[in-house]
Amino acid sequence: MDDCGRQHQTPENRTIMKKLSLLLFSACLYTSAQAQTWQDTVARIEAAFSRYKPDGPGAQMAISRNGQVIFSKAWGLADLEHNVKLSTASLIEAGSVSKQFTAAAILLLEQEGKLSLDDEVHKYIPELPDYGTLITIRHLMQHTSGLKDWGSIAAIAGWPRGTKAYDNLDALAIICRQKTLNNVPGAEYIYSNTGYTLMTIIVQRVSGKEMKDFSRPAIFDPAGMQQSIWRSSYKLMVPGRAMAYSTIGPKYLNDMPNESVYGHGGLLTTAEELLRWTQFYTTGKLGNPSLFPKQVTTRPLNNGNPHNYAAGLVVTKLNGKEVIMHSGATASYRANLEYFPELGLTFAFLSNTSAFDRDSTVPFILARNIFIPEPKPKKPQTAVPPLAVPEETLRNYTGWYQFSRDGRGLKLSIKNGQLYAGNNTALYPLGKNRFKNERGGVYEFAEGSFSEITPEKDTLQYKAVDFANINNDGAAARYTGEYYSEEADARVTIEAEGTTVWLVQKANSKLTLNPQYKDGFETPYGPLYFERNEQNKISGFKISISRARNVSFTKVK
Repeated sequence: MDDCGRQHQTPENRTIMKKLSLLLFSACLYTSAQAQTWQDTVARIEAAFSRYKPDGPGAQMAISRNGQVIFSKAWGLADLEHNVKLSTASLIEAGSVSKQFTAAAILLLEQEGKLSLDDEVHKYIPELPDYGTLITIRHLMQHTSGLKDWGSIAAIAGWPRGTKAYDNLDALAIICRQKTLNNVPGAEYIYSNTGYTLMTIIVQRVSGKEMKDFSRPAIFDPAGMQQSIWRSSYKLMVPGRAMAYSTIGPKYLNDMPNESVYGHGGLLTTAEELLRWTQFYTTGKLGNPSLFPKQVTTRPLNNGNPHNYAAGLVVTKLNGKEVIMHSGATASYRANLEYFPELGLTFAFLSNTSAFDRDSTVPFILARNIFIPEPKPKKPQTAVPPLAVPEETLRNYTGWYQFSRDGRGLKLSIKNGQLYAGNNTALYPLGKNRFKNERGGVYEFAEGSFSEITPEKDTLQYKAVDFANINNDGAAARYTGEYYSEEADARVTIEAEGTTVWLVQKANSKLTLNPQYKDGFETPYGPLYFERNEQNKISGFKISISRARNVSFTKVK
């Protein structure tokens, strides 16, 4: 088979084709009648990937069953400027699929007796601030440490990833400036690249080798991943690398990860080598004895709720089947790696474009679903008529509320006699002061507050706050001034004109602050709320982004 998956019709290839057809036929026994032959299945895969055109960026898709490759092909171009075809040997960055390799390095070091997952992180990263609570390597590995994502902090500072050539030590400096945690370690799952950046540094400090040097003899070579390398420097010359592209309208733009941070991402590999890796570790060949059980071991959160993130791997169910999986996205590279142990099927996908992120159906998912169809939707249960609660009672609950964890505003209102949280979440009465939403979350109201108990049994606290009124003369101007954050090492300006308020990070970078409740705003990053001193004057604000809560700014002018 050549790089584009075409068969040369020699007797040997015809024999191989028959074997592949038999393998695929058996793999398709549990699929629909439309996919009972090799030719039909290949045609459906080709249709799924038809949006990758010969003159645009492309993708690799490789599938194995019980360790034997049954499909592998590449579409599109690796380099648009030089018209270089993407092949199955082209190196593509795997984004966060890389995390399982960093986790594997840590597990190997633990097996050698050089560290323990239950070790306190400060043992290896003493420069990390003391937050007055235990943070372990296991917390880092399973995204429950509470440490803020360093890339999110960089974005708040006005220099998001890709705009500066960050390396692991730059990331460490940002991490060590954080004065607070997102959450109590072990209490919540908040995905954070910080944990894997720190684990990469731990590998170097414990083994005496950088991750790139540790991985080759310990992981890549034994797994048959001879091509795979870490992008440890953005200046690295990588023969055969596919460049990454985003889109603006019909035009493609270069969109590369111009940074040298790696370990949380940064693995350059191929779909076929990801299949080899999966076969290697799932058959017990990583470590002696096998580390596979530890790779897929999860640990519940502090409240006992299950948590499905293990050692850089998500252990869950997909389309009704058990799956070990991870996805990845760095700059405009995209990746997916999924292993279905019950079926012995592994799907590896790599792409050098983010052009199809907004498509209703992603090509990789269409292709995987040929083999493992989505279950038929369950018949909806007969709705139970809601209790009747007078609108006068519902009015007692309307208004703005502030979420305790990040200051986010939530407005409760009445539409057609029914209580709504936000614009679209209808609340159905269970009693006078108890309601539920369609997901099964339960809302319990008290004087001036309410709590939401999620289906995952997490309790979210909200308190009532005053409505934002900045229509009065000078109301918006009270927020203006210069603010500085030690955590982000950034200085920003708040400007106002009339009733409009902006956050200015740097020249030509104005972010509109949309008022919600008194002193609380929504920004393109997330919630921002101002704080006041004893004299009721604005003294600073806190801003949150998806992976970093309550980054503090102090008013300095």
